[in-house]
Amino acid sequence: MKFKIVYDQPGRIRFRAGAYAFEKMHEPRIHMVCVSEPYVQKAVVHSENGGILLEYEDGYREQVIDFVRNLNIANLPEIEPDTEYQLQALDTDFKNKLAFMIARRYLAKLFIPAPIRTVHLIYRGLKFVAKGLNCLGEGKLSVEVLDGAAIGASILQRNYESAGTIMFLLNVSSLLEDYTKARTRTALTASLAVKVDKVWVVRDGVDVQVRMQDVQVGDLVRVRSGSMIPVDGTVTEGDAFVNEATMTGESQAVHKTVGKSVFAGTIVDEGSIVVSVRAVSGNTKIQKIIELIDRSEDLKASIQSRAERLADGIVPFSFLGFGLTLLFTRNITKAVSILMVDYSCAIKLSTPISVISALREAADRNMTVKGGKYLEEFALADTIVFDKTGTLTKAEPKLERVIPFGNRSEDEILRIAACIEEHFPHSMARAIVRGAAERGIDHEEEHADVKYIVAHGIATTLDGERAVIGSKHFVVEDEKIAVGEAEQKKIDELAGAASVIYLAIGGNLAGVLCISDPPRDEAAEAVRMLRERGIKHVAMITGDSQKAAERTAQLLGIDTFFAQVLPEDKHRYVEQMKAEGRRVIMVGDGINDAPALAAANVSVAMSDASDIARETADVTLRSEDLRDLAELRTLSTLLMERIQANYRFIVAFNTSLLAAGFFGFLAPSTSALLHNLSTMGICAKSMTPLKQK
Repeated sequence: MKFKIVYDQPGRIRFRAGAYAFEKMHEPRIHMVCVSEPYVQKAVVHSENGGILLEYEDGYREQVIDFVRNLNIANLPEIEPDTEYQLQALDTDFKNKLAFMIARRYLAKLFIPAPIRTVHLIYRGLKFVAKGLNCLGEGKLSVEVLDGAAIGASILQRNYESAGTIMFLLNVSSLLEDYTKARTRTALTASLAVKVDKVWVVRDGVDVQVRMQDVQVGDLVRVRSGSMIPVDGTVTEGDAFVNEATMTGESQAVHKTVGKSVFAGTIVDEGSIVVSVRAVSGNTKIQKIIELIDRSEDLKASIQSRAERLADGIVPFSFLGFGLTLLFTRNITKAVSILMVDYSCAIKLSTPISVISALREAADRNMTVKGGKYLEEFALADTIVFDKTGTLTKAEPKLERVIPFGNRSEDEILRIAACIEEHFPHSMARAIVRGAAERGIDHEEEHADVKYIVAHGIATTLDGERAVIGSKHFVVEDEKIAVGEAEQKKIDELAGAASVIYLAIGGNLAGVLCISDPPRDEAAEAVRMLRERGIKHVAMITGDSQKAAERTAQLLGIDTFFAQVLPEDKHRYVEQMKAEGRRVIMVGDGINDAPALAAANVSVAMSDASDIARETADVTLRSEDLRDLAELRTLSTLLMERIQANYRFIVAFNTSLLAAGFFGFLAPSTSALLHNLSTMGICAKSMTPLKQK
């Protein structure tokens, strides 16, 4: 691709290829190709001028230039626009529409004769009046009625400038509301969308991998443990526990057997099933939910909804003030000045602007928030609950010690454990496999098919004997493996604060593996920062041993910890805290955290979280720094303070205008001018960053 470099600073470069270099349809494809490069952090693509803006890692300038030079429009992949591109397109469309509205308003004064402008303004104003009359006819005394009355009164008094300004601000408010809903809807849709490129289809008894777009109704799709179900259908073979949190909001996995229905976007927690496809793509149930989101008022922060209710609630008082002013002064000019002060413009504009600004600021700080209501919940929360492994710790556990029992050696225990665990990419499993590799121990396949029991362990057959490996709860309580007092004493003495993985073969304890997982470097500071920002209670939930949990809690200054907890109990602990009147933030990263994430008032997934954790969470951290939680708390608190401050200013200032109009100090045109200037001022202030970098 031929281009000119029109802006070039370290980490940021803008290319200009010209207006006909590529078409609008190529934008999402170029964007996807750009952000797919490991050194490109952000891309903005515009077909209008052939512009490509890239933000990249330091030291990769030449690679970026070579990459753009080698771009070939003819060879771009055919893809659906990704979420980042869709959000950029929404931002650009909003800016263009807002710029057009401003330009139209002020250019019309320069080029269109006054009589024509007046006729057009009256025509537009009558639409607002008709809308107000329609609401009044339905028995609703809402903001629309006040807007219509204020515009109608201005037109009758030939105060066309005031009428035009009110209509302009109301149109900006409507544009902002549409933009807010579209942006939030796009983010939520992306979190729910089925992100599966290829699936396994059973054909003539053989599993064949095919592209998702080639799957047809009636095909048989095999879905295994940990995978997302890509279609709506009926189970024809096997059984599995399916997490349907994205579909129903229920945290508990549902047992699906032959004949039961399953839905796209849900996750197989445990088991393997074959699904006969009933619906694909846009016909799935999850797509219907996405369509419902399109119309959902739940996208708004509740404080935003309250702002609109407050605006409606003030309307009767505005009309009461108009009536009383007319009654006591017999002066229509003074009475109309009351109507000119419309609280709704400032209230309905400033709140969504504040929320959008905060969402964008969070995104700039590597935090993706799915909607304004989650910022509100984050600000109001008084309790935060952390998962331990992978959240408070680095999820890079290290094998510290192997304790053999019976006649087996340390190397033999480690070889068997690594052989079994290598099938499952859990952090503890990786520590065992890595520990075997560091000791130079080879582990060939010696066992039959393995079965993963979610959050418990693994069962298999080794030389004709049942072998199980996992937590103490799984091995000792569920599998009824006896651990003698002497054995337990030895484990307690040698394991210390490390987590313990039990291995049993043929009904007897064969050995244990001690694994340590140190806290993240910034974890203690993050907990302290959260306390400074108003979090009163910090808790930790983990499946680890009591000693390991206690040690981590002491190091990090955590108030309460719950050890050896099962996934369903994580959910119960969160529900219990909510029942006690706490507002709970849950932070997690794994499959077994999803139920607790769904149960919390607001949930956060780490950057490297499992698919289901990211699907369930309301907030995703794009960095691995836990201190971002404190940053988000600060942002959300500042947002609430800004909205409340805006309320106070709007009510105080506009009430003073009402009083001045009542006593005749201000003419209607002056009241309208001051009201409109204050509205634009408060909106401009709401766009400014909440927190300086």
